[in-house]
Amino acid sequence: MQLQQLRYFLAVAETRHFTRAAEAEHVAQPSLSQQIRSLERELGAELFHRTRGNIALTDAGDALLPLARRILADTESARLAVQETV
Repeated sequence: MQLQQLRYFLAVAETRHFTRAAEAEHVAQPSLSQQIRSLERELGAELFHRTRGNIALTDAGDALLPLARRILADTESARLAVQETV
């Protein structure tokens, strides 16, 4: 699991849209989708219900959402703490 994958997951979860999430993350939509699929394979669970025009979190996605937020917040806190020592 990579931090970038968690960022992409969070962007899709918040926008409920792969294209908008890709735009927000400044990446091509196919690249974002590929990273989400890779994360799903690694976790062994689908994170999103994908129907045309409607993206919703699965139970696995719901479970990952608060953890992904916390992990990304903790990495930002670590970065800031280290920068303050320099």
